[in-house]
Amino acid sequence: MASQISASEALCYALLEQGVEIMFGHPGGAILPFYDALYRIGAPRHVLMRHEQAAAHAADGYARATGRVGVCVATSGPGATNLVTGLATAIMDSVPMVAITGQVPTALLGKDAFQETDIVGLTMPVTKYGFLVQRPQDIPQVVREAFHIAVTGRPGPVVIDVPKDVQNQPCPYAPAGPVLNGRRPHAPAAADASTLDRAARMIDAAERPLIMAGRGVVLSGTARALRTLAERLDAPVITTLLGLDAFPTTHPLALGMPGMHGAERANRAIQEADVIIGLGLRFDDRVTGVVARFAPRAKIIHVDIDPVQVGRTVVPTLSVVADLAHVLPALTSRVTPAKQPQWWATLEQWSREACPEEPWEEPKGPLTQRFASRTLARHIGRLGAIVATDVGQHQMLIAQELRDAAPGTHLTSGGLGTMGYALPAAIGAALAWPRQRVWAVAGDGGFQMTMQELATVVHERIPLRVAVLNNGFLGMVRQWQDLFYGRRYSAVEIPGPDFVTIARAYGIPARTVSSAQAMEPALAWAEQTDGPVLLDLQVVREENVYPMVPAGASLDEMVLAPRESVTA
Repeated sequence: MASQISASEALCYALLEQGVEIMFGHPGGAILPFYDALYRIGAPRHVLMRHEQAAAHAADGYARATGRVGVCVATSGPGATNLVTGLATAIMDSVPMVAITGQVPTALLGKDAFQETDIVGLTMPVTKYGFLVQRPQDIPQVVREAFHIAVTGRPGPVVIDVPKDVQNQPCPYAPAGPVLNGRRPHAPAAADASTLDRAARMIDAAERPLIMAGRGVVLSGTARALRTLAERLDAPVITTLLGLDAFPTTHPLALGMPGMHGAERANRAIQEADVIIGLGLRFDDRVTGVVARFAPRAKIIHVDIDPVQVGRTVVPTLSVVADLAHVLPALTSRVTPAKQPQWWATLEQWSREACPEEPWEEPKGPLTQRFASRTLARHIGRLGAIVATDVGQHQMLIAQELRDAAPGTHLTSGGLGTMGYALPAAIGAALAWPRQRVWAVAGDGGFQMTMQELATVVHERIPLRVAVLNNGFLGMVRQWQDLFYGRRYSAVEIPGPDFVTIARAYGIPARTVSSAQAMEPALAWAEQTDGPVLLDLQVVREENVYPMVPAGASLDEMVLAPRESVTA
């Protein structure tokens, strides 16, 4: 039997019905009735972020680390618009989220009232759907639909915009029963049997097969099924930036990451393959290089749950629009076991290490980004930790060096390339898994965009490890200006504060590391220290990330690392 409560209370109960345990937000006038209901009901748990964009990224990090729907909250106007970058980050990377925003009272809609913004209209391009709730009785069903939309098909963010007066009105509410945060059981989208038969025939006829795996493998929970298929075919596996945690990098079949900063073996394999099996990826421009010269010898089988993504960039020979949870077992049962000695003999001509000549033993001298990233990545890998990276040179270096990340442990902004992502995303992941070690790794430029969230780390008592690769530049922009703009460094030097002093001001222990031999002791200190820790890794100022495929080039025109030393 339905009970009569306020719509804001109904919103709280509807979220609890969906299994929401934690959400991230920042209050304001138009959302105050909801915050008052939170105070009275006491659930779900709310984490006060210091900026709404960080709230969206924290919900994103929570969602990526758990596979559940992340929830963020903001008020109307600037509060809601500050969520937009986080929503765009989520839609590009297929992250299930629900954003709840307050809105001006219904009588003021469309009248340019104080802090009024049409957030549903504004976010249409960067969300799967948006609800403007104008009747209190609609709230329970709207929440149920929002969570269902967020996780169905290709996951993504949904907005629920609730005017202030609607939040205050009475609302009949009858629980529909828990659905475990969007995980309502549903049959996976199945592929047509004849299509799978055709795909199997193409694969069986291949002499140089190649699997390219994206984030869809992680989302569908099919990492083990991918490994079974690859081993049955003896086929090399390439994992995109967002699919790095879909396949163990030390597996003999692993070739590493492809694309602009991909490994030589991975990129050349794409150009030499005769059949490419693309699983849950978008074939975006950072992976393909010039599309007209991408995989010139290959027939392409593209498997994705979202029909919009199939053929959007690379036109496949065969498209399979279905859930990988159905496709991979069905395809594995159809293909013939194979060995590919000649194909592997070709592949072994090229390195699968991004920088195989970088010295490793007996480190001496100044700290390079490569060494710092390699040491960090191997430390994180040994711990089985979650790592959230920001955007830029360090992001590519960690991706190149990370080893055997489990699904859901490598968090980064791939499609949108959002600076400031790492710290709040790591907060979301750490609160989702309080007993697992979590690292946030950022450049000094991106870190300064959201470093105010150190206050959230302390307030919530999160034992987060933060590493800032600090070179005093917007490093990736500087690299492009170095290589393609005649070293005309325009607006890329970014002097910052003393990060150690900043961390200590928040009550966080911190250390500066500026030499290679100091890295391991600093990491040991970080692990032995209780609570949050920050390492300011002062790396050499001018160092480029290789390999690199220049803009306008094909994947086999990559530039490998030069032998000259970096500039201290």
